[in-house]
Amino acid sequence: MGFDLANIAYQVSVWLFPILIAVTFHEAAHGWVAWKLGDNTAFLAGRVTFNPLKHIDPFGTIILPAIMLLGSGGRMMFGFAKPVPVNFQALNGGRNGMVLVALAGPGSNLVLAIMAALLLHGLTFFSGNLQQWLALNLFNALWINLLLCVFNLLPLLPLDGGRVLAGLLPEHIARRFADTERYGFLILIGALFILPYAGETLGIDLNIFTWLVLKPAETLLQVVLSLTGNG
Repeated sequence: MGFDLANIAYQVSVWLFPILIAVTFHEAAHGWVAWKLGDNTAFLAGRVTFNPLKHIDPFGTIILPAIMLLGSGGRMMFGFAKPVPVNFQALNGGRNGMVLVALAGPGSNLVLAIMAALLLHGLTFFSGNLQQWLALNLFNALWINLLLCVFNLLPLLPLDGGRVLAGLLPEHIARRFADTERYGFLILIGALFILPYAGETLGIDLNIFTWLVLKPAETLLQVVLSLTGNG
């Protein structure tokens, strides 16, 4: 039992920090860009900060992603943070401002992934258990940030990709697309959990997460590793 508890604690320690940093920067980036574009809603709410306590939802940010990451061997993650309040009507640039605010989150995750990949070169200054622990934290940070980047760019509201699509579509189509947001979470649950289960029952591969998120993230991982000299 002691060994199991120690192993669980170790696994949590190499996932917790990467998850908190990834989510915190993602949400803070949304609020910061909105603030710079004229909407101070997030700033006044204290959300333009790197304090993770301001952004995390205990279940959605920590417990649910940890269960999915550990249960899938790091290949699948789903979770959510407290939404950053944004008054899109107050943004400079109209719908272009909305697109920039939406892209800020995934963009921050891509930057963090590149930074983690670069920091892998510094592991030569460490050795033993500390080197292994740091290596796992950095690689998990790299992988989590790429997963978040790709996942959030899916063109589905309320994800960031949905916001981007709404900002790029002709206005009359965008208004109709915006009506789908009320069903967005149900669509995600169906796509991530119900379809794969149904597929297993029928003997058909219906794992949309693999097709739309995992495979693109794996490709992006190879690109980032190559560009940062870790190929």
